Amino acid sequence: MTKVIERERAIQLRSQGRSYGDILKEVHVSKSTLSLWLRQHPLSDQQISKIKSSKAIKIERYIRVMRARRLKKLESYYEEEKLKWLPMSKRELFYAGLFLYWGEGNKASRHTISINNTDPSVVKFALYWMTKSLSFPKSKVRVFMHLYDDMDIREEVIFWSKTLALPLKQFSRPYIKKSTRVGVTQKGYNHGTCGVRVDHTPTKERIIMAIKAISENFDII
Repeated sequence: MTKVIERERAIQLRSQGRSYGDILKEVHVSKSTLSLWLRQHPLSDQQISKIKSSKAIKIERYIRVMRARRLKKLESYYEEEKLKWLPMSKRELFYAGLFLYWGEGNKASRHTISINNTDPSVVKFALYWMTKSLSFPKSKVRVFMHLYDDMDIREEVIFWSKTLALPLKQFSRPYIKKSTRVGVTQKGYNHGTCGVRVDHTPTKERIIMAIKAISENFDII
């Protein structure tokens, strides 16, 4: 289980300009775990200049160099994959949404086509798939959310409305869970769970049968 409290404490210390060595003295985890937690939290030049230990400064500069190299490599991969896969054909778009639905979509209801996720980009793609591939008007899409009672509910509803470019009248009343987000915020998204749905029985049945046909076409040994 992820050490949520320790992780949050490590990030808090990092935001204060503390070095890896200093943080490890207070947060008792392995170096590899701390490195994973702080990968997206590099120190600024000003913060590094305030570190007194020359060894710690060298480590921070090494981390910065390695991070820059990794980002450069990822950027090159991004450009290569973008050229390889985009733009998607209509058939490819349908397949992409179908496999997303296989993993994340509602299977139980006969009528409802719905996908929910904590990642805004996944929910945006689900909406795009519903409107562009399944040809449902955006006005027919309903939005539902699962939030926590320590959130600013109004603020989160507005966030999702802007993210999906959908009016508030298409939003259902959020389900509010009476607990804090401890154990949730470490996943990298902090806006609860959002889902998009439309109700259309024939389309839902076709989606389920398409998934069934694909799944039965492969023999796993």
